[in-house]
Amino acid sequence: MDLASIRNVYRRYANHYDRVFGPVFAQGRQFAVDVLNQRPGQRILEVGVGTGLSLPFYDRRSRVVGIDISPEMLAKAHTRVAEECEGQVEDLLVMDAEALEFADDSFDSVVAMYVASVVPNPDRFVSEMRRVCRPGGDILIINHFASRNPVLRRLERGLRPLSKLVGFRTDMDLDTLPDHEGFERLSVRKANLFGYWKLVHYRNGDAVAEQDPAPRAAVGG
Repeated sequence: MDLASIRNVYRRYANHYDRVFGPVFAQGRQFAVDVLNQRPGQRILEVGVGTGLSLPFYDRRSRVVGIDISPEMLAKAHTRVAEECEGQVEDLLVMDAEALEFADDSFDSVVAMYVASVVPNPDRFVSEMRRVCRPGGDILIINHFASRNPVLRRLERGLRPLSKLVGFRTDMDLDTLPDHEGFERLSVRKANLFGYWKLVHYRNGDAVAEQDPAPRAAVGG
């Protein structure tokens, strides 16, 4: 997987993404937004916002910045914001998830839906989300992870050569994501009925924000 391949795939997906993938991913997308809406008024970064299917569902008191590597996908998101949102979207930007152009601690929460198995370097991707999320903030990752069932796991590995064609890795293991001191994994929960996708919920370091619960001022964009 490389950026050029990813851009090419999602350029092809842009006109059909909502129809093909919208219903499939809807339950997990709503699940993640519901978690974030429990704390209205946050400044939230959505990494890999795509066509913006999640954007109308954020609490209108929050401020959401969306980034994506695909200009074609973001063009669809801009249209959705104009037609369906109520002022909760602060900005939409073309940006590499592994090189975020924001200052440290710019966001109260960061979410990435169906992105972890798309980026070339998951470690760098998570490090960048941690960097721009304030201490004590929430980081949510929804993704498909390799099955524990040995038969399904072999099938997923067999499909790996198709990764460049479909735009994501079919056999990403949950253990690929970090779980260490200073980045606490709070939970791993099913994000759809059959548990094919999971929501991994992290707490980013010490919750110093308890002393200053107000959202950070806007940075960049």
